[in-house]
Amino acid sequence: MAGVSSQSLTEARQELELRLGSASLTLAEELFGALDALDTNAGLRRALTDPNRPSEDRVALATRLFAGRISPEAAEIVRGLVARRWAKPRDLGDALETLAATVAIAVAENRGEGIQGLEGLENDLFSFLSVVESNHELQRALSEPQADGSAKVALALKLVPLAGDEARLLIRQAVLSPRGLKPSALVQRFIELVALRQERWIANVSVTRPLSDEQFARLQAGLNALYGRDLKINVNLEPSLVGGVRVKVGDEVVDATAVTRLSELRRKMAV
Repeated sequence: MAGVSSQSLTEARQELELRLGSASLTLAEELFGALDALDTNAGLRRALTDPNRPSEDRVALATRLFAGRISPEAAEIVRGLVARRWAKPRDLGDALETLAATVAIAVAENRGEGIQGLEGLENDLFSFLSVVESNHELQRALSEPQADGSAKVALALKLVPLAGDEARLLIRQAVLSPRGLKPSALVQRFIELVALRQERWIANVSVTRPLSDEQFARLQAGLNALYGRDLKINVNLEPSLVGGVRVKVGDEVVDATAVTRLSELRRKMAV
């Protein structure tokens, strides 16, 4: 996904973030259900992504389609996607799939008190993936388009009997609606989304020299206070920083190195 679709997805994910603290697995299930409705109707996908059709008309169509079928919260998320621009009709479905999976991932995150919940979900999905990818017969059974869907789901879940509810939902979705992929490939994509979510809990800190225990404790306390959560800190030595510290949490970089300060001073002097 690139261009206008990528921008639309980025904006939709930012809006979704405000809901994830209290998200439920039911919301993820409803969003996956809305995705199934779009995937079974190519004409509807085209109508909801037609750039020549006013966004108000597209939103009104989505409102009529899902009225009473999903919760107001799920419907609002779908309307938010429909109101945006998409380069291709499929991009709308891809974005909805990403948001639905992100909700399920956030539920695991909230239930497991942060990164522990995400690691548990990741382990469950990896367990499924490792079993399937090592057995060609399983791959064929789970990918057989003519096989009964409930039977495939039962087989898939039997492979991970101790998996949590969030992993079971994502595995079920991958088996029932792989959307042109092998189920294992879609599970791998879900794992990548889990890893992306984990980055919010990991601070990669670059320093010029090793930190003492006291310095590390102060750093930990300061970053936890700054981000409002208990971060896992990875410290890397980079003598080229000259001085100071650089912190990267997810996509955010906090750079307090001497080189950066010098560059900022030079820019101010050049104005």
